Amino acid sequence: MRTVVAAIFLLGSMSASAACFDEAAERYRVPVSLLKAISTVESGGNPRARNKNRNGSFDIGHMQINSAWLPTLARYGIDEERLWEPCINTNIGAWVLSQNIARFGLTWNAVGAYNVATESKRLEYAKKVSRVLLGGKPQS
Repeated sequence: MRTVVAAIFLLGSMSASAACFDEAAERYRVPVSLLKAISTVESGGNPRARNKNRNGSFDIGHMQINSAWLPTLARYGIDEERLWEPCINTNIGAWVLSQNIARFGLTWNAVGAYNVATESKRLEYAKKVSRVLLGGKPQS
């Protein structure tokens, strides 16, 4: 019985996660497959991922939202603690991606800008996302 309950709980969690991606993609009008691929590249989909950057900033959650966004997000009532909520993190990732798409169009440059500010380095990141979209692993 415990196994059945655990399986139902896990399926519910997966469904909630899929629902979060679907809802965020629809809200911000970004391709859900692209959003999921970015999560895979950023953190392997790990909602507890936290990484420190060389410049002193840090990235939060499975979408690896950079701490530089915290002052902007605070205006909307979202602090670091809320970014640890997977659905909030997914929505903020979709929001960031949608801003890039609005600026650059639905291009690999927009995808690369999700992770890298420097235009010359964006293609490398976009290639990782592309590999995931094609069913592969992001590779380092």
